[in-house]
Amino acid sequence: MVLFFSWMAGLIFGIGLLVSGMTNPAKVLGFLDVAGAWDPSLAFVMAGAIAVAAVGFKVARKRTRSLLGLPMNLPTARHIDRRLVIGSMLFGVGWGLAGICPGPSLILLGSGIPKGAVFVMAMLAGMGLFECLERKKRRGSPAPTAVGKPT
Repeated sequence: MVLFFSWMAGLIFGIGLLVSGMTNPAKVLGFLDVAGAWDPSLAFVMAGAIAVAAVGFKVARKRTRSLLGLPMNLPTARHIDRRLVIGSMLFGVGWGLAGICPGPSLILLGSGIPKGAVFVMAMLAGMGLFECLERKKRRGSPAPTAVGKPT
């Protein structure tokens, strides 16, 4: 059941991206071109998505379990650190250069558009690099100790 609803959520998200035109890199780049022929349509799509998500998060915060009976795992981190800033900058630069972000890239890949395939390969390489760096970081950090026990 969880897999089915996950698939449905992805399908609805993908249809929304197609209907709004956000799978077209030129439309996204038009939004980022604030000094030129600016296209505000992405701002309206984002505003709508934020409104829907805000309602969903408000309801979710009041619950301990999802409608499928799974525990609610909402984000709790509130701090902005160097990793978040650098990751956001890398995402923004990639988005600005290609006019594509992860969701639309999968739609472009499925449509057989070469630019989507290149983006997905670069995205997967970046995810792999991140995982390698994280593993290396975990191996290099000292093991956690129990509270009150000498190290």
